[in-house]
Amino acid sequence: MSIWEVFKRLRPFVRPYRKLILFALVLTLVGALTAQVNPIVLRYTVDTIEEMQKNGWGVARGAGLLALISGILFLKEILNSLIVFGQRFYGEKIRISISGDLADTAVGRILTYDLGFFSSQTNEKGKLQSRIDRGVEYLTRLVQSFFIDLLPLFANSVVALVVMFSANFYVGLVALSILPLYFWVSYKQAEKLSGVRRTLKGQREDKSNGLINLIESIQVIKSFVREPYEATKQFRVQQLLMGSLLKTRQTNFFFDGLKSFLEQIGVVLIIILTAYLVLDQQMSIGAIMFHILLFNNVSAPIRQLHRIYDEMNDALTYSESFFDVLDRKEAVEHSGSYQVAELAGAYELNDVSFTYPNGNKALFNVFMTIPKNQTTALVGLSGAGKSTLINLLSRFYLPDSGELLLDGQPIAAFDLPNLRRNLGMVFQKNHIFKGSIEENIRYGKMEATQEEIQEAAKKAYLHEQVMALPKQYASDAQMLSGGQQQRIAIARLFLKNPPIIFLDEPTASLDAIATEQIKNSLDAIKEGRTVVIISHSLSQIIDADQIYVMEKGRVVENGTHQALYEQNGVYRKIFEASARSLNLDKMLESMRK
Repeated sequence: MSIWEVFKRLRPFVRPYRKLILFALVLTLVGALTAQVNPIVLRYTVDTIEEMQKNGWGVARGAGLLALISGILFLKEILNSLIVFGQRFYGEKIRISISGDLADTAVGRILTYDLGFFSSQTNEKGKLQSRIDRGVEYLTRLVQSFFIDLLPLFANSVVALVVMFSANFYVGLVALSILPLYFWVSYKQAEKLSGVRRTLKGQREDKSNGLINLIESIQVIKSFVREPYEATKQFRVQQLLMGSLLKTRQTNFFFDGLKSFLEQIGVVLIIILTAYLVLDQQMSIGAIMFHILLFNNVSAPIRQLHRIYDEMNDALTYSESFFDVLDRKEAVEHSGSYQVAELAGAYELNDVSFTYPNGNKALFNVFMTIPKNQTTALVGLSGAGKSTLINLLSRFYLPDSGELLLDGQPIAAFDLPNLRRNLGMVFQKNHIFKGSIEENIRYGKMEATQEEIQEAAKKAYLHEQVMALPKQYASDAQMLSGGQQQRIAIARLFLKNPPIIFLDEPTASLDAIATEQIKNSLDAIKEGRTVVIISHSLSQIIDADQIYVMEKGRVVENGTHQALYEQNGVYRKIFEASARSLNLDKMLESMRK
């Protein structure tokens, strides 16, 4: 993206603050004018004192001059302090406001994207977080640099040049001739660093993502004693990042030295030219200091230009990634318009195939009927496509081909919020939000009363455990055990009370007694609802109304437990293997005794 494209994209975010920006521009103009007071006062002072010395006047005669100069400079400094405060305060207010708007827009946009966007390798959470955070940071820094730094400096420079040309054309021409050389060096500096910045961006994303993965995997790392290995991995990433940073600094130091040399050449040329003009009696001695101070005002933006140039180029680098996140229209989760007060929950799949965005083909020509108000179990080895099927039934993904109907309507035609309000889900690993137990259970029904929350917790056999905690329902939910967190997810389901329920290993993290308790609760809530369950627990599937057996993304068998067992096929092998893994023979023998 070019700088003009970035400003064009920023325009909608800047427009609401145009009055503040206009005020900042007025302050900038006034500040540029007050910045020229010192050179003018200094020239007047030097020339007047020189005249006094020629006339033989002493300190007594010059007291009035000193008082006048002191008063002017004092008032100028007060006014300048107020202007600088206004520029910085309102510039910072603009930056903070735009920063909030950009962040809110990014969060609001990614919430509309489908699961395929988040499952892509390029959108891992560490990388995504880095793109959004750094994009907002550098874009708002660009706005701040423009309104707080760049505009005041260049306004000051332009006014100083005008004053120099009005005082002496040739001195003004010397000052002006230095600027193109300086800008060209700054341009070459930015060009040299453009590729390095892109590399830095990628390395920072890798570092951020690596740290997040390290923290999330700390238990596994410690259990396998892989701390040295992980530390070495992070060290390599850090070394690459340090190498790129050093290359950036090396380039900056070289070009900054070159620009400082050009600036000093300008000062020397001004001194030589003004000294010659004084000796030639074309200007006064005071004009020497007058022009040197004015040239300092001209060169002030030059001294800051490398920093502003760096920030502009960082903004260009990170803005591409940031706006790429905002512009992923193909990732937007498309919602239909069909709505219904309450779904019956009758699904029909005709020749459905599905491939994940990463290219992994998960389902092949699936035919399936899920009747309303019945329990359908999905059975198969890991990787058979069971969870993928639930993702399609929940409308997290759409099939590549085939027909997927819900209550006789194509599932793509449904209004998504309306559809998902009718769905309840409990997964093998459920997300627990940062917050209290009450807040996490309330996620199932935001307007629920305290009594409703406690009743849901009782159905999930969680209430007594919560009441035993020091803060009870105000306790931090993320500090609970895995089994207790699983019960929170089940309590959410009871609170939501939907007509369609998906259970993906709902009791995987629970002990035997808790599993029996939850099974009894789930059996109660299953009545009069459409239930699709995935479980390796025999007790969860054996009494299902129908069972579909899946293998490598295909349906290979279906029927009731007894019918499938008598077929002596895939289901029977899975069933008998499960029975052996539970050591059912010895259990039964113990129970007979």
